[in-house]
Amino acid sequence: MTTEDGRRSADLPVEPSAAATGTQPSADPAPSSRSAAVRTRRAKPKHKSFMRELPGIVITALVISVLIKTFLVQAFYIPSGSMENTLLVNDRVLVNKLADKPDEIHRGDVIVFRDPGGWLGSSQDTGRGGLFGGLRKALVFVGLAPAVGEEDLIKRVIAVGGDTVRCCTSGHMTVNGVPLDEPYLYPSDLGTPSQTDFGPIKVPAGKLWVMGDHRSVSEDSRFHRQQPGKGFVPVDDVIGRAFTIVWPLDRTRILRHPATFDQPGLDASGG
Repeated sequence: MTTEDGRRSADLPVEPSAAATGTQPSADPAPSSRSAAVRTRRAKPKHKSFMRELPGIVITALVISVLIKTFLVQAFYIPSGSMENTLLVNDRVLVNKLADKPDEIHRGDVIVFRDPGGWLGSSQDTGRGGLFGGLRKALVFVGLAPAVGEEDLIKRVIAVGGDTVRCCTSGHMTVNGVPLDEPYLYPSDLGTPSQTDFGPIKVPAGKLWVMGDHRSVSEDSRFHRQQPGKGFVPVDDVIGRAFTIVWPLDRTRILRHPATFDQPGLDASGG
């Protein structure tokens, strides 16, 4: 079938007429009616209010915070001067909790670890009670406040499993017979090695020998040799490695690995 101008009818859209169908053409809604309907639909947004969304946001933030604290990073508060001047009282440090395995713990690392047994005596929680204490414990639990540290300690790893540690040959601490240059020591402890004489001591596999940077006030591995653990810290008790100071702001810095622990002779002569 063709049209009057010679084009095939299949090329043109065909709409049934009212006469052909026997129906009356429907009246098109007035433009004003259509715009009113549109305005009505737009006037009813289906967005949730902020207050309805807030609980979900808070819960999500808490879950993420707990996961970070549990598996990745945790803040710790420094309660004593045993690591001066590397760490001062009231400093806050962040601890990498992934660095708690034997192959992740190295000589020279500053680590946080649980009390191996008897190092802290019968320490009690000295935090405040009541509402403030409960709120603070909740913040510590989710990782939004640093742990006070009544049951945890922070020291520097001097020797690892298989090493032989001794103090002080020619005025220096030695590991596997290699003298250590320790510029991180508290100034008054430099040049006074006699107060820390001990050894030689062989560190068992899976254990660590740790010492504070303020040697004259640090009750570290040296002071617990008569206890059942003989002053060694089990690797299983390590929480993680401290890698930065985050508070106070004027002391914010990365805790770098001392170069003296990179001496090739340490591994060549020991474990």
